[in-house]
Amino acid sequence: MKKNSDSGWKTTEDKKEFLKQLQQNEEIKFVRLWFPDILGNQQCELAVPKERITKQTLEEGLGYDGSSVLGHARIEESDKIVIPDIKTARLLPWTYKTTTEGFDKTWKELVAFVDIKNPDKSQYEGDCRFVLKKTLQEINDKMGVDKINLGPELEYFLFEANGMGRPLVKDGRPVIVDFGEYFKGGKFGEVRKESQLLMQMMGYEFEYDHHEVAFSQHETDIKYLEALEMADFVMLYKYIVRKTAKSYGLFASFMPKPIAGINGSGMHVHQSLMKNGKNIFFDKDDEYNLSLEGKRYMAGLMKYIPEITSVLNQWVNSYKRLVPGYEAPVYICWDPANRSNLIRKPQYRPGKEEGTRLELRSPDPSTNPYLAFALMIQAGVNGITEQLDVPKPTRENVYELSEEDRVKKGIKSLPESLEEALKLTEKSELVKDVLGKHLFEKFIENKRMHVKDYKEKVELAISSYELETLLPIL
Repeated sequence: MKKNSDSGWKTTEDKKEFLKQLQQNEEIKFVRLWFPDILGNQQCELAVPKERITKQTLEEGLGYDGSSVLGHARIEESDKIVIPDIKTARLLPWTYKTTTEGFDKTWKELVAFVDIKNPDKSQYEGDCRFVLKKTLQEINDKMGVDKINLGPELEYFLFEANGMGRPLVKDGRPVIVDFGEYFKGGKFGEVRKESQLLMQMMGYEFEYDHHEVAFSQHETDIKYLEALEMADFVMLYKYIVRKTAKSYGLFASFMPKPIAGINGSGMHVHQSLMKNGKNIFFDKDDEYNLSLEGKRYMAGLMKYIPEITSVLNQWVNSYKRLVPGYEAPVYICWDPANRSNLIRKPQYRPGKEEGTRLELRSPDPSTNPYLAFALMIQAGVNGITEQLDVPKPTRENVYELSEEDRVKKGIKSLPESLEEALKLTEKSELVKDVLGKHLFEKFIENKRMHVKDYKEKVELAISSYELETLLPIL
């Protein structure tokens, strides 16, 4: 068992020990059961009194109405069962206090992610966590890969909030709270620190935090974790950051491009594969210290990235970030250090072979981490199994190359819109195989509705540009 830092809760896979801890900790009154919806940006939860968590419910689960969760089920097949994944349990570090006059009580809550089953105990195919678990298991079975480590860099903005806790918007823009720059200046670094401290109490380790390039933009980087644990972390981290920001009268936004004219927020994902305890991406004799498996994994990412982009960048707004000039990748190429490229191979440090990794720079933090991680991992692994050849690195600034030069070098582009990306995804056997028929169809349906809604409400509206620039002369 591992003690979760200062919380006193010990993570365990033993049901008896789990129930013993739950019973002995008299402060815990409720258990939150978490699972992601198809979009991944909502904490869908069931909160139950801890007395409901018994040996029987740990084995048989608890029922819930799945029709109320976007993308999970049709109304006529709504009943589902959630089974707590007890090794994910974390004690929320804060204490709740009642506010009802004359009723003075405090309590704590445990949070755990769940597996979703059908009433007959069969696996529910709309469970996003299961998609990632299945992908990891299949890769382990076929390749003997013990562990896939991921390290996402989640960027976010802090905006002024209104009295309802929503972002305050003036003159068509969210209200920023600082004019800081990369690694300097800014305000509310306390939000970064406090959210870290809260999550450290739940057992997570961090690397560093800093102000990002844009005004009011921040980043905190966690120490790498195994893929499924990292996807759970992303869900929990967004919740903790938003809760912390709210306590400061702010709103934390993971929207890819909330303000035009400045950098948007990305989620660069560092990734590596471990086999028999060794990083299979490392090769001390290679020019880039990158093994053949690492190069083929990179080639897989580059081959399949167009068709998985609609999942990694799932909103119309995502493509307002993926444009030249704001440090976001647009072109499908790689280099050990060039930050204008889709993939970067961070420099090797002697004695740190386990740190050899590839950094995919296109995803943004609004994605569903379970689906995004499953797809990028499978794309990379396909590159290994298909024995793909990786192109030579692109040393120059790709943004400064002419279109003709890019064609000559074989440098292709990412989709320029969600609509374009969806067309590629609809034809993708990779996405269909990884997501499964149910989630694949639900995701496409949901994103089509999003594009349609955007066109009706935004593209067909008369813009300020038209009124200010065209109306006076037409």
